[in-house]
Amino acid sequence: MTIEISAFAWVPPFAQGYVKDLRPRWALAEAGIDYTVSLVGNGRADTPEYRAWQPFGQVPAYRDDEVELFESGAILLHIAQKSPALAPRDKQEAATTTAWVFSALNAIEPKVDNMILPAIFHPGEPWIEGARAAAEDILRLRLNSLSNALGEKDWLTGRFGVADIVMASVLRGLQDEPILRDFPRLAAYLKRCLARPAFDAAIKAQLATFAENAPPEAAAS
Repeated sequence: MTIEISAFAWVPPFAQGYVKDLRPRWALAEAGIDYTVSLVGNGRADTPEYRAWQPFGQVPAYRDDEVELFESGAILLHIAQKSPALAPRDKQEAATTTAWVFSALNAIEPKVDNMILPAIFHPGEPWIEGARAAAEDILRLRLNSLSNALGEKDWLTGRFGVADIVMASVLRGLQDEPILRDFPRLAAYLKRCLARPAFDAAIKAQLATFAENAPPEAAAS
């Protein structure tokens, strides 16, 4: 089986380690499945060829011997079907996994982004402080619900799976934020996820891609 995922050739340092091709890289590492990387750079994201694969010009996109698809959550659910290590064991686990993947992407990730991204993309703007406070209040409600739902379980569905890959990749954005300290159950959950060897392999692979394709001015800095 030949698997190919798309990834940006290079991004600025603040985004390195966080680009969403990390998610299928992680899942494929957990599954022990080899893959190749199709690099997106030098305007390729806006070409008709790439937009036919990823309509928004983003990453990741995915293809194997049978299908092409895009969006990281959909890609992970597809990868899970190919892996004994990740495949749900029954219909209920499959349904729960799907629900948690959607929850990570729809209920949690937008609230994390609303809190942390404005200061990155609009530094120094006078509205940032008030917007962050409001966004943090909403995020806190979601994190409290997530913590309660996780309870004393190690993993969202009872065993590690692609739902945890998505949720951990979302929560990573809060690693350096004080808010995560208020949710020790989630902090411990994130630590468990990131301690997995497959995560280490995935992030090293992504960072290696950026190092290999750094523009001269970045390499010199």
